[in-house]
Amino acid sequence: MAADYKALTRRWFEEVWNQRRTDTIADLLSPNVISHGLGEGKRTMGTVEFRKFHEQFSGAFPDIRVIIDEVIGEGNVTAVRFRCEATHRGDHLGMKATGRPVQFSGMCMIHWNDGKIVEAWNEYDAAGMMQQLA
Repeated sequence: MAADYKALTRRWFEEVWNQRRTDTIADLLSPNVISHGLGEGKRTMGTVEFRKFHEQFSGAFPDIRVIIDEVIGEGNVTAVRFRCEATHRGDHLGMKATGRPVQFSGMCMIHWNDGKIVEAWNEYDAAGMMQQLA
């Protein structure tokens, strides 16, 4: 039976980001994943680097909430459009926590293989987010 990649995409954002269930990272992320656009736009390789990004971003925004607006799937590829709401409560982005709320949007294109993310392209309004923190 083929995997429901749209459902897995929703699970990824709900469990990894909204519930901060880091065990889901191992469930849904290939050990050799390639992630584009995380951490100042650079490419990251593997789950260890992704976990570092996740710790840093979740540390800065411990109450982050990802709201999925749309998921489109074709074959083993999904595209998701989302919004985030969070409060800057941690010093993890190279600046002191401001306590300010932020809202920003983003999109992600995900390639799946055997129920795991093997490559993802991430775009989010980092400039808009940082402007709200200034």
